[in-house]
Amino acid sequence: MATTPDPAPGEGPVRPVSVSLHEGTIAALKARTGKRGMSAYVEALIQRQLERDRLRELIEDAETEHGPADQAAVEAKRALLRSDAAGSADAA
Repeated sequence: MATTPDPAPGEGPVRPVSVSLHEGTIAALKARTGKRGMSAYVEALIQRQLERDRLRELIEDAETEHGPADQAAVEAKRALLRSDAAGSADAA
């Protein structure tokens, strides 16, 4: 009998959970989303954080295998991207 894989973040049925938050955080959340939009907002935040955590893990794995990124090369690529973005905006 085959087992079904666990659903990925953002997939599967929705079910309620209980979390504890500071009152100020709840007030800010309600002000931003209204009472009915809180769950969707929190879901999106958690998914984004999980993506960032996974990206950090992938970067750490790559740095373990290949060493840290050459900062001069990173800055050169950033400069290239910035000049390309500026050039394409000017062309439009």
